[in-house]
Amino acid sequence: MRVFINSLAASAGGGLTYVRNVVPHLASKGVKVTLALSANLAQEFRHIAGIELLVLDIPAAHRLWYEQRQLPDLIRQSGADILFSAGNFALRKSPVPQILLSRNSIYTSTDFFHDLRSRGEIRMWLETRFRGIFAKRSVSWADVTVAPSAAFSAELKRWTGRPVVAIHHGFDREAFTRDSCPLAPELKSKLDAANGCFKLLLVSHYNYYRNFETLIRALPILREKLNRRPLKLLLTCRLEPGKNPGAYRTERTTALVKTLGVLEMIVELGAVPYQQLHQVYACANAYVSPAYTETFAHPLVEAMASGVPVIASDIPVHREICDDAALYFARFSPESLADRIIQVAESPEKSRSMSERGLERSRDFSWKKHVESILVLAQSLASRKQASAMTSQ
Repeated sequence: MRVFINSLAASAGGGLTYVRNVVPHLASKGVKVTLALSANLAQEFRHIAGIELLVLDIPAAHRLWYEQRQLPDLIRQSGADILFSAGNFALRKSPVPQILLSRNSIYTSTDFFHDLRSRGEIRMWLETRFRGIFAKRSVSWADVTVAPSAAFSAELKRWTGRPVVAIHHGFDREAFTRDSCPLAPELKSKLDAANGCFKLLLVSHYNYYRNFETLIRALPILREKLNRRPLKLLLTCRLEPGKNPGAYRTERTTALVKTLGVLEMIVELGAVPYQQLHQVYACANAYVSPAYTETFAHPLVEAMASGVPVIASDIPVHREICDDAALYFARFSPESLADRIIQVAESPEKSRSMSERGLERSRDFSWKKHVESILVLAQSLASRKQASAMTSQ
């Protein structure tokens, strides 16, 4: 089987994590893969045998038009049997059976649109509405739509009225922890400077739906109530304009940090290479995910697999992924969040039991199982097309 993967939209976050992990597993199963990707990611995949790289330098503003107009010809030329559309949008007229991998919940999130209005982000609100229309239609254009969690699958079904298959994304602890190269001196220095503090970690580039503001508002509460030691919040981003992917503006968050006087509690690590993230998790005492919308949340599994207790906002996806291995808080309540953090920080026994349960829960996720399930779908679609072609002859 030859698979064409359209990963032109994979530039950061979960989309990039998905492609990084799925492509090597497909290749290991003897699947011939043509991977369409941006130029800045090409070097990362050149060492994988059996992968044909199709490097395309397409500006983000033109990507949707290019995919609909030009990509079908490239798919035909590749000889692909199946198309994996990995960027939330399907081809309207795919030349081969198409599996849409849908993993962006902002199009269905009322909280996100309310957030944009409260920030005065009218242009982003309109753009997201427009892209949401396209994403909704994409579900009907694809032969099969796959969501990374049952909770998001149900959300997509309600939104589109179409069937959606839920297949959990995976995790490979051996691959995740393989890189043993030392951290960059600046990064190591920042982590070392936090020694002796309770280190709370959030792995994310800056965006609105990760709900940074609720987390920031919890910091002065923690400073007042946390008795045992000072707390440091470790962020894998920078809270300054122009330092994060996308069009999200950090000014509201930086103003909040200044108003609350919590700058000394925040350590901006900046972007950490994916291969070295496991070393950052190893430094943390707890992991926090305050997101108000989500589709899977890879860092939750990474944290659990690293033995780091997880504190997550109480949304269906988080409960599905972490089950009873995490503590949950009302997603817009800094008081509730601070209370959960204090429970972990002030109880070594609680922290230890959560770590043990998280390690156990993380073993339920496997990229190998994910790829096997995706390939079953692909084989079914390819066989259906062959049978249809024979019938029409």
